[in-house]
Amino acid sequence: MFGGFPLSGKIIAITGGASGIGFALAKLALESNAKVIIADLKPSSESTRLVKDHENAHFLKCDVTRWDDLALIMPFSESKLGDVPDIFVANAGVPETEKNSFWDDNDSERYSALDINLYHPIKLTRLAIRALLGKQKKGVVMITASIGGLHGHFSTALYCAGKHGTIGFIKSLAGAEEEAGVKVVGICPGPVRTPLMATVGKRLSKSDQTPILLEPEEVAERMKELIEQGKYRGGMALGVYWPGHAEVVADGSTSLLETICPPDVIAVRKIIAAERGI
Repeated sequence: MFGGFPLSGKIIAITGGASGIGFALAKLALESNAKVIIADLKPSSESTRLVKDHENAHFLKCDVTRWDDLALIMPFSESKLGDVPDIFVANAGVPETEKNSFWDDNDSERYSALDINLYHPIKLTRLAIRALLGKQKKGVVMITASIGGLHGHFSTALYCAGKHGTIGFIKSLAGAEEEAGVKVVGICPGPVRTPLMATVGKRLSKSDQTPILLEPEEVAERMKELIEQGKYRGGMALGVYWPGHAEVVADGSTSLLETICPPDVIAVRKIIAAERGI
């Protein structure tokens, strides 16, 4: 049983931490006596002030589409804070716009939004598990998914496809809690008052009905609960669709696919043991 995992005294690395939900979580983590790495393309004025005002807050320039940038989180954390992070938050994301959408189809080689919305959380999770195993300590990976990971949306189908992928990934790693000591969980917010939502709004219906927006701080509070509380097991995702709402919307603890086709746990255990140095 993984149990509780209080933020106090932990190191937390947050991609896309300079604004929106990531920045709200960074502030909350510092208030909870954690040490924070904000990993983002560039600092915002707010994150610059936060780092300046808190000795336990650090900024790392990070392009999440570059896997070598993601890998730098570990040595940076060891250099600045003395150890690899205990908590990894794959929060960076991009909306679907004319530049990178399914319908406009302006990407020349691949749908580049998936590099950020899908491949980056997958790779960061793998790096996190390897790093935590190497230090022989348990940890948490939190992935920012979306209501779009559970429900379709005609004009932003590519965004929803990427977020659906993260939900399948989170559920598939339910066993990492027991086998590797790493709890992988996700948050599925509804519309949030963030820079991303301001861009997404351009792809929505121009009707008089506008969505009720969550505040980033409320989503961050729910993320803190997911990280800290043992009742949330690996493989779970929490839906937060409107103010005051929260419910478990995905749970990988049971899988019909694994019942039909049992996974090769022995092979995975060998990899885990090797990365632990056993």
